Amino acid sequence: MHSYPAWKIWLVVIVLLAGTVLALPNVFGEAPALQLSRNDRTAVTDGQRQQVLSLLQSKGVTVENSYLEGDRLVLRFDDVSARLKARDVVQQGTADEYLVALSDVPRTPGWMRALGLKPMSLGLDLRGGVYFMYEVDAQGAVKQLLTSMESDYRTMLRKERIPFTGVASDGVDTVRIGLRSGDDAERFASLLRKQDPNLSVDTDTLGEGGSVTVSLSPTQIKQRQDFAIQQNITTLRNRVDELGVTEPIVARQGLDRIVVQLPGVQDPNEALRVLGATATLEFRLVDEQNDPLLAASTKRAPLGTKLYYTRDGRPVLLKRETIVSGEQLTDASSGFQQGEPAVMVTLDARGASKMLETTRQNLGKPMAVVFIEKKRVAEGQPCKGIRAGNECTEEEVINQATIRGVFGSNFQITGVMANEARELALLLRAGSLAAPLYIVEQRSVGPSLGADNIARGVRALIIGMLATFAFMAVYYRGFGMVANVVLLTNVVLLAALLSMLQASLSLPGIAGIVLTVGMAVDANILIFERIREELRNGMSPHAAISAGYEKAFSAIADSNITTLIAGIVLFTFGTGPVRGFAVVLSLGIVTSMFTALIVSRVLVYLLWDRKRKLDRLSIGMGY
Repeated sequence: MHSYPAWKIWLVVIVLLAGTVLALPNVFGEAPALQLSRNDRTAVTDGQRQQVLSLLQSKGVTVENSYLEGDRLVLRFDDVSARLKARDVVQQGTADEYLVALSDVPRTPGWMRALGLKPMSLGLDLRGGVYFMYEVDAQGAVKQLLTSMESDYRTMLRKERIPFTGVASDGVDTVRIGLRSGDDAERFASLLRKQDPNLSVDTDTLGEGGSVTVSLSPTQIKQRQDFAIQQNITTLRNRVDELGVTEPIVARQGLDRIVVQLPGVQDPNEALRVLGATATLEFRLVDEQNDPLLAASTKRAPLGTKLYYTRDGRPVLLKRETIVSGEQLTDASSGFQQGEPAVMVTLDARGASKMLETTRQNLGKPMAVVFIEKKRVAEGQPCKGIRAGNECTEEEVINQATIRGVFGSNFQITGVMANEARELALLLRAGSLAAPLYIVEQRSVGPSLGADNIARGVRALIIGMLATFAFMAVYYRGFGMVANVVLLTNVVLLAALLSMLQASLSLPGIAGIVLTVGMAVDANILIFERIREELRNGMSPHAAISAGYEKAFSAIADSNITTLIAGIVLFTFGTGPVRGFAVVLSLGIVTSMFTALIVSRVLVYLLWDRKRKLDRLSIGMGY
């Protein structure tokens, strides 16, 4: 009889128990649900949960289960029709107090949720949902930087009391500042170099006056474009969070593209409108000295002003200098002010200081709010604003109000419709896009198609495992049954790891699980054949078992390590489904090594190796 370390036996017992508990949530399935989060971004309380339940009960909507998860309220239903009815009831009966998102949630018991146990995260092809691929207007990001530089330079010139004739950019890589004299040009160039030594600043003092030209280097342009893409990814993630979508994927793809996957989303139009919107706000003073009707008729605005139109088509002249823009907003929420839909806005420190100074100096004067939206339009499609190729920029004044008092970081915007107020507040909360986004691909996967993919994948896994079980049981007899138990253990542990890590399982991931089963069988076959070889060489059963596991280890380790390297390479350089396959493959290698070398050894020890006298082994071929 050969002894086997007791700690390895206990290790197997503990790992199997933990793996079973972690994998258990996957057997309960999912149910249609609503996730409610408050528009003011505070956490939903238990009292508010009871209010929502009472409202639904009064309308005859049955809720299967309800619970608080983080700052959200989750309502679970028996079927999709009850969920849709509940959504309408909540939206109409709570005065837009909540942001309501459709989703599917697991039917796990409360004690599992309390322990933080979750089922595997399903990818878009299994759960259903929408897929968007956006292209970032990288040159637009550079234009925005140049526009910001123009505004900063005007402010600096006024602060330093340097007379200037104009500040303009070429929209590509330079900003030109026209000055009254050559001395002013040298002085301002010196200030710019002191402020940022990395800037390329050139002066021109020939002829009348002077000028300063600030140029962006190729490195600075590339940095700005990379920043814009990363900022857009952050903004899109914030907007997805505001939509209430669970387990989204927002990732960069290639040089200038962003992929967004929203599992469980059933209204792609709403997601498309919110995610790709480049809506933002600007606050400007109204020019009262010039006639806007005259400017509209001549299509020329006086120096220092810009012509806009209100929503009802009236022309308005606004000062070119922006008081505050959307980038300086830190929070926004929708509500009602004196019976009208309104957006409550909070500014950052810089914006609050600028607003405070402006309102203090302009009491009794009107200020306007400009709504700006950029979008791509097809050839022949109308554009109400400025069109440049396929890009359309629409700007309109949504609100004009006289400054009655001094205010800084907090104020309200009116002049919008109720649904527009909600959407605008959402966009402002999530942050503005650093560069325009244009959708280049859109796909929708219905929930029924996702369920069909799951059924087909599970069917393939079951058929493959049953065929393997039958072969192992017939060819290796008792040892084959041990291998079958090891295979089941391997699948359970793999499901446990995927559940614990919340790695997204896609259809290629199911293929990875099937491949893992085959690899785990291969390891057991190597061990069993080695045992047979040792028995043929005249070894005793006990010695053959020990030698079989010891001598097969190197071959098993080599084959699995090389496969693991391939999985790491796929994960590093792959995207989307390829990465999902690589994750499952790599985790499967870890579990198959553990089950084939340790779990299998423990079972063989308990069944055969610990017996004092062993004449033969149930390993087939007459042994």
